[in-house]
Amino acid sequence: MIVLGGLDAVRGAVGRDLGTSDWVTVTAAQVGQYAQATGDGSPDGATVSPWLVLSLTNLFLPQIVEVRGIAAGVNYGTGEVRFLGEAQVGERLRGAASLIDATEVSGGVQTTIRITVEVEGIDEPVCVIDSLSRWLE
Repeated sequence: MIVLGGLDAVRGAVGRDLGTSDWVTVTAAQVGQYAQATGDGSPDGATVSPWLVLSLTNLFLPQIVEVRGIAAGVNYGTGEVRFLGEAQVGERLRGAASLIDATEVSGGVQTTIRITVEVEGIDEPVCVIDSLSRWLE
């Protein structure tokens, strides 16, 4: 995990790779619970919904970066999201993050952190999301 100490450190990290999360194995139980809660399941039960993959980025990001010395950090939403492949039940996924932009906003900084969701042993990512966060003083 990388720790950024305040907004100046956030601004200074633009263009940097922030690192990777832990590997997470997607289980059949998770896929089933997700399908039950959302109605979004694969016909064969073996393919992980891309929306479940996307939701895992909320698990990955806090494992990758922490911002200290601020009053609040807010998940502000997403920019572009690209689904590039499929993950299968039993595969291990992780997020790799890069800070690609920091823009001044009232009371703080809004960042765009690109999270690339990787499947262990596969070269191409399954999802790339531009995650928007606001870090407030």
